[in-house]
Amino acid sequence: MIFLFVKCVNVSIVKSFILLSCVSFLTRGSSRRCVAVTASAFQSLPFASAISRPHRHDKVSSTTFTGSTCLSSNTKLDSTTSTMVESPPIPHREEDRVIYAGAAPDGWDPKIPRQANDSDEALLTPPIAIPDPYGWMRDDKRENKEVLDHLNAENAYSKSVIKHLEGLQDELYKELLSSIQETDYTAPRPRGDFWYYTRTFEGSSYRSYCRAPKTTEQYATIDWDGNKESPILPGEVAYLDVNELGKDKSYCSVGAVKPSPSQKLIAYSVDFKGDETYEMHVRNLETGEDIVLKAGGGDDKILETSGSLVWGKDDSTLYYMTMDEQHRPYRLYQRRDWQNDTPIDILLKEEPDDMFWAHVFKSLDEKYIFFETASKETSEIFFLPTESETTTSKMECIAARRNKVLYEVEHGHGNWWIWTNVDGSPNMKLMSCAAKPDCAADWQLVTDSKQQPIFDGSLAKALDSVTVLESHVVAQGREGGIPRIWVFKPETKSIQRLEFEEAAHDVGLGAQYEFNANTIAVAYDSLVTPPQTMEISLDCPDSERTILKSKDVPGYEKEKYGCDRLEVMSRDGKTNIPISVVYRKDVMEKVNSGEERVPIHLYGYGSYGSCCEADFDSSRLPLLERGMIYVIAHIRGGGEMGRQWYEEPNGAKFLCKKNTFNDFVDVARFLVSEWTTPDLLSCEGRSAGGMLIGAVINQAPELFRAAILGVPFVDVVGTMIDASIPLTAGEWVEWGNPNEEKYHQYMMEYSPMNNVKTGALYPSCWLTGGLHDPRVAFWEPSKFAATLRHESSNGKDRPICVKMDMSAGHFSASDRYKYYRELAIDYSFLLDQLGLVKK
Repeated sequence: MIFLFVKCVNVSIVKSFILLSCVSFLTRGSSRRCVAVTASAFQSLPFASAISRPHRHDKVSSTTFTGSTCLSSNTKLDSTTSTMVESPPIPHREEDRVIYAGAAPDGWDPKIPRQANDSDEALLTPPIAIPDPYGWMRDDKRENKEVLDHLNAENAYSKSVIKHLEGLQDELYKELLSSIQETDYTAPRPRGDFWYYTRTFEGSSYRSYCRAPKTTEQYATIDWDGNKESPILPGEVAYLDVNELGKDKSYCSVGAVKPSPSQKLIAYSVDFKGDETYEMHVRNLETGEDIVLKAGGGDDKILETSGSLVWGKDDSTLYYMTMDEQHRPYRLYQRRDWQNDTPIDILLKEEPDDMFWAHVFKSLDEKYIFFETASKETSEIFFLPTESETTTSKMECIAARRNKVLYEVEHGHGNWWIWTNVDGSPNMKLMSCAAKPDCAADWQLVTDSKQQPIFDGSLAKALDSVTVLESHVVAQGREGGIPRIWVFKPETKSIQRLEFEEAAHDVGLGAQYEFNANTIAVAYDSLVTPPQTMEISLDCPDSERTILKSKDVPGYEKEKYGCDRLEVMSRDGKTNIPISVVYRKDVMEKVNSGEERVPIHLYGYGSYGSCCEADFDSSRLPLLERGMIYVIAHIRGGGEMGRQWYEEPNGAKFLCKKNTFNDFVDVARFLVSEWTTPDLLSCEGRSAGGMLIGAVINQAPELFRAAILGVPFVDVVGTMIDASIPLTAGEWVEWGNPNEEKYHQYMMEYSPMNNVKTGALYPSCWLTGGLHDPRVAFWEPSKFAATLRHESSNGKDRPICVKMDMSAGHFSASDRYKYYRELAIDYSFLLDQLGLVKK
């Protein structure tokens, strides 16, 4: 199983966006969050290695992501956009409209559950009515004229608010482009007879997937002249040009890209709408023939999948996942003889429980196909040997699901390598046993030469993923709040943690496609160090290191910038909240001397155990160059300090979720007391991070002057009571179920939509959404903006704006140039509201 080292949705906005076009989801987890791949992983991922369950956030993938949306030429605005719109649209309120929490109200579809099948919690009986005056904005089909007209009116108003900033937007756009090398490549990685990598070209919106013949086990130092016409390696062939796929399309996002076992074919998935429903194609790399797979059974309809796909033992067999009506991947099919007019589709596994999301992957040694099904608290994995895939369709279970027991698996040396929280450990422990079915009783801790467990699941260090190679096992996790990599040699039972010069950094395993590798590619960066990919010897990881690729950031002068990792005491008096700070040194000198207070942008996420890393992001530079300090709050609900930072009783899940919001507010209060003022403080979060910002500005609107809420999950209770909305049922094990007595009142107390303060002065708000978003529905930011305007005392000097992308989904523009345009728009609003725009 090949992992993407997944990071938080933030901070690597631009890099996560660029990756999004090739890697769309996390390898694990089911949530509403936006997902993002680490900045440095951008250096080393030639093609997507996995696609998983969507989240109401993660971004990311990508498969990271930011969720900013589009006011470009593809955004549909009404005919009034050419004129100034002085006032925001005022949607009508239906004061008698309610939704019901609790037991099913009269007329409720009995097929739609009100709670999980195995829940023992009491439902609210009779159900409780919750006002929903803007509920008419919900339009599942995206066809209601009144709703679409309102969204267009929102776009027209937002465009009017920032019209005077068009010059600044152009300036910001140029700055964003100037800090990237538009014609670039990722570090080539070996797979079979070829080196695989990707390229981007100046003026082209998407990447090209390339490969070159592997004549030796190591390529010489790349001597590339920087021209787009010049190959990176001799014999280079572009086998998939996403620019051609996306030609004349408003949206194009490639999911998985998988070479076949013979490497004569590739299978890839692509989404042309933004709703994360993927077509599946197979391309012959010798003839160029490209076949889109059909649904089968004589139906000419294009096959719709989750985007996740795997080749079998040879080129004749493919595995893919389909989704149910709630956009939940739940069925695994094996397609034999896919190239024939009448291919054979065999349903191997189906997950009927709405709480569980399924995923298919293949072991790195290519001996097993796995079907993993999991909620956020419980998992179960089935396997099929590739040697017998044509003689049997029976998948056997590694270990039957047990409540609140999570486990993941890889195969190597005849053993399962399992990382799990079995027996209630706060973090994952590493175990192994012989590769056989129903083996839970045989799991044993993996120990070192002193017979000590190398990962015992304790609070000391967290284990996130494991890659099993022929001679070594590579583990990724966290220690001291910092991402770490460990190399374990089973033969000698020796284990070594990789060390790096900077104390605070971001590191992750790069693309790894060969089981018999004796080196690994590691992606490394920090807040002030641009991403680099280094090759590290497994036998001598300290002494034998080669820099394969360093990300070129034109004009960047590292010595001008500084970074710190500090801690802020939470209001509970016992929890230290880590924060990462990046700044221009001359700006911080003014702060430290007491000379002046400076503007600060505070970013946070804090959900699903996802981490916001202290990584490099060139898209921050326009803010830093205008004298801002950028702060990342590593609040509870994330996984920066291990799973205990996320789980009950002291993390931020279920009935301790408020810790997420309280931590963020406490960090903001610290910044105001030491470095800035409320008029110079802005905040941002996306997806589940948008929920964070909604809850925070309700709790302390006086602390902030401006807020960006990207694709925000703000109607928490309204969404979580209704399992007909995609992703809802699976999220009950993340937030709780507001239909149940246990959770209802607690969730009502923080749900942003239900806690807007009447008469309060709120910060200026910039909310984004995507019409086709399957993770956070477009009506959530629309309803929240209308509620803020109705209840707050904001005037024209503190606008509430909605920027709705009418042609994309959760991840917004798939075109990197459109993305930079949109980011420039977001930044222009932010800088204007903070008074940082030169008149």
